[in-house]
Amino acid sequence: MNDFQEIADRVEIEALRGEFTDAAMMRDRARLAALFTPDGVLRMPNIPVEFVGREEIRTGGERLQAQWDFFVQNSHPGTIRLDGDKATGRTYMQEIARVLDGRSGLNFAVYHDSYQRTPEGWKFAERVYEVRYVDTTPLRGSAPGLDAQSHGSGEAWDAGLASEAAEADASATGAADDFSAPASAERLDRAIAALRANGFTAELLDDAAAARARVKELIPEGAGVFTGASETLRLSGIAQDIEEGDRYQAIRPHVLKMDRATEFDQIRRLVAGPDVFVASVAAVTETGSLVIASGSGSQLPASAGGAAKAIWIVGAQKVVPDLSTALRRVEGHALPLENARAQAVYGQPSAVNRLLVLNAEPRPGRGTVLLLREAIGF
Repeated sequence: MNDFQEIADRVEIEALRGEFTDAAMMRDRARLAALFTPDGVLRMPNIPVEFVGREEIRTGGERLQAQWDFFVQNSHPGTIRLDGDKATGRTYMQEIARVLDGRSGLNFAVYHDSYQRTPEGWKFAERVYEVRYVDTTPLRGSAPGLDAQSHGSGEAWDAGLASEAAEADASATGAADDFSAPASAERLDRAIAALRANGFTAELLDDAAAARARVKELIPEGAGVFTGASETLRLSGIAQDIEEGDRYQAIRPHVLKMDRATEFDQIRRLVAGPDVFVASVAAVTETGSLVIASGSGSQLPASAGGAAKAIWIVGAQKVVPDLSTALRRVEGHALPLENARAQAVYGQPSAVNRLLVLNAEPRPGRGTVLLLREAIGF
């Protein structure tokens, strides 16, 4: 092999693959997404997950990695086959990880790659992740330091544990609670039917991207919109769409600039009765109830009936059989995760000081539940 251009191409593609692993380990989702062509595709059939385009790759990766305590990925060079401005290849992966609910393990996988030469250099046109081996024996080690979570990734290793969790959920709903696993198709259908019977408008959507598009259709331009503090809204990009654009009158950015001591009464009125309230919930039961937990209670009036319209975006892992299970999910799963987030962001713990249960929607058309087939948020 004495062709200089071929050597240069191989070196650049190898650097591209190394950059991917580094961006994943450093949680630099924007840099990772930029390694793909604008219409590049990241596929992980074992989950199953498919992200098309840089924006989906960035936001989808954030949703996945939010589940992880720590993640370590090692990549090993595979083949590269050049064909002009295109190339194909394989990268071999060894990964260890632990998710926030305590599950952990070891994973071996292969990335099947397609590359494209662009004016910016070689980019991924497609990466397809194939799991070859999963060992879910609990890891005995730990990530050192209080801020270890900031170095996790959770981008690729999701396939092993996520697919295992999905199988467990499908096989038996009476087993030990696994509040991070997406509910089966049958349970999602039961929840949708029950919500509709209880007066809610309920829609079953494939993923957060579909919910993001649907929210734009549901909210009229110029409406006053209050967004609840929610990992689901943040990871899906819905919060960004509402709060950073000029399509709506976004209430949250406005009230955050107000003085809570001197303008509290005005803040209270703004958040209690918006045109539209958009948020998530802690749990939705298969009997058609929504369960919402809060530390301050500031978001509850809008959900309970203060908002002219309310939209709740709910990940598939939040579906539970009944109210008692919903309360276990709030205390045993959602609260510890929210507590860790609050400590990191605000420097203080969270608490379930107020709990709201919506058993029905008496005003037809007011409350809409967008239930997803994928897991997202707490």
